[in-house]
Amino acid sequence: MGGVITGFAIIATVIATGYLLGRRGSLGENGREVLTRLGFHVATPALLFVTLSGTDPSVILSPSLLVSAIGTFATAGVFVAVGAARRWGVGRTAVGALCSAYVNAGNLGIPIAVYVLGDASIVAPILLFQQLVLSPVALTVLDLSSATEGRRTTWQRVTTPFRNPVVIGSLAGVSVAVSGWTPPGALLEPATLLGNMAVPAVLLAFGISLRGSPLPGRGPERAPVLLSVALKSAVQPLITWSLAAFLFRLDGGDRLNVVVTAALPAAQNLFTYASRYDVGARLARESILLSTLVSVPALTLIAALLG
Repeated sequence: MGGVITGFAIIATVIATGYLLGRRGSLGENGREVLTRLGFHVATPALLFVTLSGTDPSVILSPSLLVSAIGTFATAGVFVAVGAARRWGVGRTAVGALCSAYVNAGNLGIPIAVYVLGDASIVAPILLFQQLVLSPVALTVLDLSSATEGRRTTWQRVTTPFRNPVVIGSLAGVSVAVSGWTPPGALLEPATLLGNMAVPAVLLAFGISLRGSPLPGRGPERAPVLLSVALKSAVQPLITWSLAAFLFRLDGGDRLNVVVTAALPAAQNLFTYASRYDVGARLARESILLSTLVSVPALTLIAALLG
């Protein structure tokens, strides 16, 4: 279980650094906003381009990916159904659905895959699915439900998914991977350098946002936060295990891989999305924090039972 502890320790250290920066005011009043915009518009698209351009496209067709995709949609669908019934609003429900099913496959999933599962490429299928399917759908919903939507033309609405920097970076990376073209160093190295800022920028912004924030799971966001954490930490791994064991009949190793991946906490970049669209930021922050804490015993239990 060293990989679990290592992955969480790395994240906790950078978040704590951001919290201290926020307390000291080292980055000024707009430090979090600047880091969020940097991550959304520059660093994250560059990271996704570099990561996906070097991924084997064949992983898109793997049974493991199908299991993860169905489990993701089923879990998110539960939150959407409850959000619609409770009238939580389109944008808020979209953020909550992401927090319920969008896993931290990058900065936490990769170290856990290396140290627990023994292969970093195991998270590649879910990483591809989230960036090529889940993110474009969710970001399009957030775009179309934003305050500026009423002033957009029909053409702008239709092309919304293809003007989002995160989606552009993902599609560009997959296009390169499918073509078999190897980008020259003059292109790849600057993208790599910019992409290396993505994870620390997101984690630092998240840490800064914790300064002065109330304890999670209280206040007006209590119900959606607790629902998203329960779905993320318990329901999604359970649905994924059921699909892998009884419907797709994956072998023991593949079954462990998809369940561990499903049990990863909500990704920190969801807070970036919520902040960018100014909807559900507190919901995202508290869901990410609580699901990260709960995932420690959850991952430990899964590794003990299925490992």
